[in-house]
Amino acid sequence: MAILSKYVSGLIAALAALLCPITPLIITASLFIAIDFVTGIFASYTAAKSSGQRWRLESRKAWRTVYKLCFVVTGIVMTWLVDSYVLDFMELNLAKLFTGFVCGVELWSFVENAATISHSRLFEWLGQWIKRKLNIKMSDE
Repeated sequence: MAILSKYVSGLIAALAALLCPITPLIITASLFIAIDFVTGIFASYTAAKSSGQRWRLESRKAWRTVYKLCFVVTGIVMTWLVDSYVLDFMELNLAKLFTGFVCGVELWSFVENAATISHSRLFEWLGQWIKRKLNIKMSDE
């Protein structure tokens, strides 16, 4: 059992050393997801309260966030591996692009949640502005 423990701890240490360069990307994406999750809970509570419904936290929705976090971390690792070991001659920065996309989506969701929570015209306008800009960019391509 002691030998197995040494192999497992060695494997974990090797994996941690391999992923060390992308730790800031993983932390940033995780932080954006966590902030969106917390504001999403508050937005759900605010919407239920304003409509007179009873609010409750549903575990299946919380688990969706856990799944999303796992898929995002896996995506960051995979794109970084492609950047570093498969297409290392191209310097595409796929991991940073992927993380930026994820953070952009989470930021958009945060703005929507902030508009629901605060009923602020600023956040409502900002959400609509982001949506218009994305629609323009998508129609150009």
